[in-house]
Amino acid sequence: MKKIILLLSATVFLISCSKNKYVISGTVKGVENGKTVIMETTDPVTQGLLAVDTVKIENGKFEITGKALEPAFHLLQVEGVQGKVPFILENGDITIEINKDSLNKSKISGTYNNDEFSSFNKELMEIQKSLVDFQTKNTPLMNTAQQTKDTAVINKLMMEFGKLQQSIGETSKKKYVTYAETHPKSFITVLIIQGMSGDPAVDIKKIEKLYAGLDESLKATKPGKAIDTKIKESKSVPPMPGAPAGPGSAK
Repeated sequence: MKKIILLLSATVFLISCSKNKYVISGTVKGVENGKTVIMETTDPVTQGLLAVDTVKIENGKFEITGKALEPAFHLLQVEGVQGKVPFILENGDITIEINKDSLNKSKISGTYNNDEFSSFNKELMEIQKSLVDFQTKNTPLMNTAQQTKDTAVINKLMMEFGKLQQSIGETSKKKYVTYAETHPKSFITVLIIQGMSGDPAVDIKKIEKLYAGLDESLKATKPGKAIDTKIKESKSVPPMPGAPAGPGSAK
């Protein structure tokens, strides 16, 4: 009986430990041993990229471990590979399969936020597929038109592309808002709301509503605090001359 209790205690201890740190298990085929993988994040002061950790690839594999105080957007840079792989750093077991020849086909999974990030990106790519298809189909035609200075064809293609781009932009925007409304526990949601709060055309009441519905753990993150600050700042700004008086104002 004592052995069973000790075994259960050890299991609970191991589980609790894995939740208090991150373990990134990565694979990248076709890269020689000794090449490095650099984990980067945004420097809060300079807003440039800051290297957080560097590890070496051995037999197509690499591992990065540490402890995250809160979820945060990070990037992986493989030595000799153009481009970076985005993911959300958070405590837990994260699996990243890097496709060095097509980084957007890399697979990220293992934790809630990274599963959500992968799923969300896949849906966005589906929305934007028609734009990519249009470019693929019409690029040769545009090149020919530019060489022959056929302005009629150039203008026609540019007009069609602009309309398609606007339509996809509106659809993508709705997708962002719908996701934020239906995923209050996702770190992607707090990033979406933060982005919306920087748009002067967005109604601050919409921001307040989305922020109020956030999980408390997300409100405590850096982007969550930034949203809260933005909301408070908007309320402290005095109304423009001639604007209607707010509730409780003298009449």
